[in-house]
Amino acid sequence: MAAAVAAGPGALGSLHAGGARLVAACSAWLCSGLRLPRSLAGRRVGPAIWAQGWVPAAGGPAPKRGYSSEMKTEDELRVRHLEEENRGIVVLGINRAYGKNSLSKNLIKMLSKAVDALKSDKKVRTIIIRSEVPGIFCAANLPVPTIAAIDGLALGGGLELALACDIRVAASSAKMGLVETKLAIIPGGGGTQRLPRAIGMSLAKELIFSARVLDGQEAKAVGLISHVLEQNQEGDAAYRKALDLAREFLPQGPVAMRVAKLAINQGMEVDLVTGLAIEEACYAQTIPTKDRLEGLLAFKEKRPPRYKGE
Repeated sequence: MAAAVAAGPGALGSLHAGGARLVAACSAWLCSGLRLPRSLAGRRVGPAIWAQGWVPAAGGPAPKRGYSSEMKTEDELRVRHLEEENRGIVVLGINRAYGKNSLSKNLIKMLSKAVDALKSDKKVRTIIIRSEVPGIFCAANLPVPTIAAIDGLALGGGLELALACDIRVAASSAKMGLVETKLAIIPGGGGTQRLPRAIGMSLAKELIFSARVLDGQEAKAVGLISHVLEQNQEGDAAYRKALDLAREFLPQGPVAMRVAKLAINQGMEVDLVTGLAIEEACYAQTIPTKDRLEGLLAFKEKRPPRYKGE
């Protein structure tokens, strides 16, 4: 069953450093082996390093092969490549029941390994992060759209990982909050930075200062999640909604999806003028692609396009 991610109270302090490294590593991997176009080379574009644009750098690392559908991972993390009409959707399932999906060093290592494999797999269109433990969740930054399906608890590090996703959906019965101040520490896996960007500085401070826990309806009201659903008998309402969204994304051009995400993420870190320059540079990356020509041809022939991510 889908659930949410919680970092157990005993794990919060000791694992924050590891969680922060995971998030930082994911951000770096997003642009690994790429360099910034010359037109933007002298501009300050934020710590995420709009980094290295979408032009392959000389001597950059070769893309690594992603997991196949048959590849088995350790029981704590299950990687499933969906098939048939859902082909292109990958589900990362957290399955650490005995630790309530708390962020152990081993789990962080497996998440890092999975992200490293998936980020360069051109067959992957959208990734859903869910829990396979009733009542508990987990996530990471990748170049393709990521959706956090929160069907239970997402507290502390769990919510921080959900905040690293592009889209968050939750059941009305889900519980979310950055509760670290109750333990005399602060969110250390990106929470103090991503929560204000998601819901605004003043409200983010209020929630962190109070260690308040929100249900799905409250989270939707403040803009923390995009969709809230009544929980079903199976306990996977958020996962089902995430799957519906992923299916909506599948027909779109995969190169365009990756570049659009890059433009949005990096543009949010800079002023509007620089952001528009980033958009222009990203747009230019889509022009020479075979997918763009296929899109035009499909439109002319009045048929669905057959994109290959090229």
